Amino acid sequence: MRYTLPDLDYDYSALEPHVSAEIIELHHGRHHAAYVAGANTVTDELAAARAAGELGAIPGLERKLAFNVAGHVLHSIFWKNLSPDGGGVPEGDLAAAVERDFGGFDAFRSQMTAATVSVMGSGWGALCWEPLGARLYVAQLYDHQDNIAPGSVPLLVIDAWEHAYYLQYQNRRADFVEAVWNIVDWTDVAARYEVARDLRV
Repeated sequence: MRYTLPDLDYDYSALEPHVSAEIIELHHGRHHAAYVAGANTVTDELAAARAAGELGAIPGLERKLAFNVAGHVLHSIFWKNLSPDGGGVPEGDLAAAVERDFGGFDAFRSQMTAATVSVMGSGWGALCWEPLGARLYVAQLYDHQDNIAPGSVPLLVIDAWEHAYYLQYQNRRADFVEAVWNIVDWTDVAARYEVARDLRV
């Protein structure tokens, strides 16, 4: 299969003033697109290495593929997690799970904000579902991949790479993260939760 860049559900300017049209256009059309292209390139390189019997090259290529596919996956979730009609708080079963696992939405939001803002270097903050423990937890993802338990499912992700905010917020990552809370699509996050909580390991 070939990886493809998903279309956005909204115009580049739809998330203003929280995130500028310029950032969304560059972030989606260049940065996300680069991960898609990278994943396809490495897929071809893996096929060529296998065909040539160059098995020693495969572990390094698989790491490159994991990096690019993880970037593709996380960005694909990120775009769906956002909406010009977003903001507010979760409702229903997701709200109950947040209350159970964090002690309330405010406590969760504070923890998610702190995790995202304090990522060292480049990475993400993520709300995840962990199926063995049947619980929600907040993780920091370094670059794209580390620090999520195997089998966990990201439900809400906030990009903390500088390309996500620097043109508008400069080095004020915390201001960007606070702005993102105004455009979180809790309907999307709740739908991901409904699917994830039925998964088994």
